[in-house]
Amino acid sequence: MNDVSGKDHAGYSGTLSNSSAHSIVAGDLESVFLPGHGMICASLRHRGAELLRRVEDLEALAVRGSAAGIPLLHPWANRLAGYGYRAADREVTLDPSSPLLQLDEQGLPIHGVPWSRLAWEVTEARNYGLIARLEWDRDELLTIFPFRHRLEMAAALRPEGLTLETTLFAGSDAPVPVSFGFHPYFGLPGIPRSQWRLRLPAMRRLALDQRQIPTGQEEPFEGMDAELGALEFDDGFALLEGTSSFFLEGAGRRITMEFLDGYRCAQVFAPKGKEYVALEPMTAPTDALSSGNGLQLVKPGGRFRSAFRVRVNSLPSNT
Repeated sequence: MNDVSGKDHAGYSGTLSNSSAHSIVAGDLESVFLPGHGMICASLRHRGAELLRRVEDLEALAVRGSAAGIPLLHPWANRLAGYGYRAADREVTLDPSSPLLQLDEQGLPIHGVPWSRLAWEVTEARNYGLIARLEWDRDELLTIFPFRHRLEMAAALRPEGLTLETTLFAGSDAPVPVSFGFHPYFGLPGIPRSQWRLRLPAMRRLALDQRQIPTGQEEPFEGMDAELGALEFDDGFALLEGTSSFFLEGAGRRITMEFLDGYRCAQVFAPKGKEYVALEPMTAPTDALSSGNGLQLVKPGGRFRSAFRVRVNSLPSNT
């Protein structure tokens, strides 16, 4: 395990202040994590080629709290319907002017507390990965999400892929709602977005209103296996299986997002004109803290575990 700042052999060249970049190498894969800034995965390279997107200027994105690389979205993923929610018998009012909130283009709270404002403590570093923890016990954090808990994230890099396991340990005083997710931005080097092939499993598509908030209605989605072309996505889905796989492939590479445990929903985000696709594991649907739909509670003193894996494979050059 190398513990470096600034440019390192994995190709990370960020300049985030007071940041220590932990880099890991396994076979043809190299990854970089920034525990001091949300435990974000800032780089994932295959044979020297960067597979993550929006990582070119993490300094600017950190100021805005914008998602990049593979960030954890906590304590909720995607949007809330308004400036408050009621969960686990607690009424929470959010201040839209708080620096610990980020707002979407409609002014709705999105993606919880910005990743750049959450400093994690590394508890274990080995040659194949690292483990870090975040204590959710500061008053400023409890104002946003008044449920004491601890998060632990274990990142393990193997030659076949990167596994991220996240465990929530509830405090002893009250149950803790689970509504977090990740927002991995992927891209395939060497070919334009229109030629990327996207393969999605059969799922249930969540009907969304004009704010991108689920209405509670669902419809069948039979899956997809096609080039992106001019297609675009910003869609929420309920998974049909406990484990599911999503694929992005082209120019001799396949990226596979494997939902291994704890993720019941997914968001697929592929805006037109952008050279990335986000395949997002979510523990609950968008706005679950407000609606209660699909929201899980961890009992006091209990724990919740989730895991996903990013596999990277070489394919024949004509694939």
